[in-house]
Amino acid sequence: MRILGIETSADDTGIALIDAHGSFGGYFKFEVLANLVTTQSELHAKYGGIYPNVAKSEHAKNLPLLLTEVLNEAEKKQKGRTNIDAIAVTMGPGLEPCLWTGITFAQEWAKKWNVPIVPVNHMEGHIIISALAENGGRQIQFPMLSLLISGGHTDLILSRKWMEYEYIGRTRDDAVGEAFDKVARMLGLPYPGGPHISRLAEEARQTDRHRMSVILPRPMLHKKNFDFSFAGLKTAVRRIVEGKGSVTEEFKKLVAQEFEDAVTDVLVDKTSRAIEECGARTLVVGGGVSANTEIRSRLAKACADIGVTLVLPPVELATDNALMIALAGYFRALKREFSNPEQLRAQGNLKLAEGTSSFT
Repeated sequence: MRILGIETSADDTGIALIDAHGSFGGYFKFEVLANLVTTQSELHAKYGGIYPNVAKSEHAKNLPLLLTEVLNEAEKKQKGRTNIDAIAVTMGPGLEPCLWTGITFAQEWAKKWNVPIVPVNHMEGHIIISALAENGGRQIQFPMLSLLISGGHTDLILSRKWMEYEYIGRTRDDAVGEAFDKVARMLGLPYPGGPHISRLAEEARQTDRHRMSVILPRPMLHKKNFDFSFAGLKTAVRRIVEGKGSVTEEFKKLVAQEFEDAVTDVLVDKTSRAIEECGARTLVVGGGVSANTEIRSRLAKACADIGVTLVLPPVELATDNALMIALAGYFRALKREFSNPEQLRAQGNLKLAEGTSSFT
């Protein structure tokens, strides 16, 4: 089955085409015929974050160009015209103006090609691409715990079966990626902030200097639940920065390291406890923040200590992409979960439905 995936939930425009066969847990293989992404990070850097109407306009400009490139690339690979069986498109969560651009584009081409549309939950896409990118999911054993860490989400989700979900923890305020961006802005670093924070933190670790001059809290670390909160950590950084007066490069490095350590301590501790309490056999990590080197390293050590399989996405597939939407769309298409194109609606706050194989 050939699935065209479309992703426009935030500031990355993505289109991918896959040829997939089989089902999870049995014979399954897929070929990536094309996978292209255009990022708008530089465009939004002057705003310090995503400006929805600008992102919407860029999506509208980029989508036709990407589709042409994807179809040309696929035709060269297959040495002939590529027929498409269905279009998978992100319906949420995300920024609604951006989501609508992708949905409208999908509706237009579904009508031209006379093919069905599969609505896809963006977060399910992150779980599935992480689970399947390496070895087609053959590492996955259930129960499976997913840690989704991105600019808009910090969630712990338990799956006892493939594509069934139960939230056991989530952020009560800022998502972890949002906290990285806001702290970076306080330190005068460019958007997106995560890579810049991580670079400074690593430079600080290389110097091996004592860091007692900067101490930050580990929010909710000792709470018995599995929820997260990063707003207080962000506020603590602001107070330290404002109290410093002159912010030197050395000071930025100290703050960056302590902030990244604090975030990582909380994520690793909460996730480790959730694994043990739920009896999870696999930890799948997804979302843009899963590209963070320190977080990946610390989670790998924790999972090795516990004896649980860790499944991470390749760094290049950690951030938003259309390949994850195409893959999720394929499994939804197997269940015949198609949508009436005229009734498809963007849902900015869409969540994975608990205890079911569908979403709400």
